Amino acid sequence: MLDLRGDPIELTAALVDIPSESRHERRIADEAEAALRSQAPAFEIIRNGNAVLARTILGRPTRVLLAGHLDTVPVAGNLPSRRDGDVLHGCGTSDMKSGDAVFLHLAATVAAPAHDLTLVLYDCEEIESAANGLGRIERDLPDWLSADMAILGEPTCGFIEAGCQGTLRVVIHATGIRAHSARSWLGDNAIHKLGAVLDRLAAYRPRSVEIDGCAYREGLSAVRIDGGIAGNVIPDAASLTVNFRFAPDRSPDSALRHVHEVFDGLDVRIEQTDMAAGALPGLSKPAAKALVEAAAGQVRAKYGWTDVARFAARGIPAVNYGPGDPNLAHTREERVSAEQITATTATLRSYLSS
Repeated sequence: MLDLRGDPIELTAALVDIPSESRHERRIADEAEAALRSQAPAFEIIRNGNAVLARTILGRPTRVLLAGHLDTVPVAGNLPSRRDGDVLHGCGTSDMKSGDAVFLHLAATVAAPAHDLTLVLYDCEEIESAANGLGRIERDLPDWLSADMAILGEPTCGFIEAGCQGTLRVVIHATGIRAHSARSWLGDNAIHKLGAVLDRLAAYRPRSVEIDGCAYREGLSAVRIDGGIAGNVIPDAASLTVNFRFAPDRSPDSALRHVHEVFDGLDVRIEQTDMAAGALPGLSKPAAKALVEAAAGQVRAKYGWTDVARFAARGIPAVNYGPGDPNLAHTREERVSAEQITATTATLRSYLSS
């Protein structure tokens, strides 16, 4: 059985050594559930698919929710785990079984928490959003996600990464008239029309906004281009995919309006293909301020989208905070330092106990 009360570094290794690629989390969920039932008696524990949920009902004035995904990306020849000095190597060490280990260890060892605690270990985070276990829990068991503060154990190098950016993708379509390239004047080149779109992108100056002391820098980028029929044909259709990463003070609708404004006046059609709201950091709220104090003010903005946005949409301040380097996530070289696991554990223990 997993030893939740022992060394969280060893617990991380034990979790890593349980393969749990997305859609194959049953074994790790079984083991986490069994360990919680035997070693965290203060918690009410339920199962939802391959997600494990546990909570205390101690009557504390505030509730803190600790959430982590159990799944990993496909293994890349990096199991089982191996220890090299201060560094633990293996699939999921950084993203995010070290964060899961810290949460499980604290659930079993914080004897007198200052807050009621909820622990949510969920499945299928690394694949399409429709399969995400946290979304399923939100639909099936929404009361289990109620809290005054939510902490996701995503890798952050031990920094609190507050909120997250929103993301929007559009496809910009240009049309023309097909013709033989030897008689190009008879056609209207759709690819050439995208030149004006690229000029707008090259001239674009992203906005930077500070929220709760965190600087969020936006970005508007071309990420894909499609067009062309043959080496001797003037194309009559071409498209450019653009990704807008926007600060969380913008709503998705205002972000979409902004994209339309950037390309206003061009002979193109804009099609939205994907959109997700960002998350405000909420660091001015009391439960969040206490976490910042426990972490000695090591706070920065989260660049990218994470499941904190689900909590922000429910009015719950949420941060990403966990051991591990996000730049190593999903790589063959994925690893985490033992020192970061220890430091994160100590910070969260202080926060949950005081």
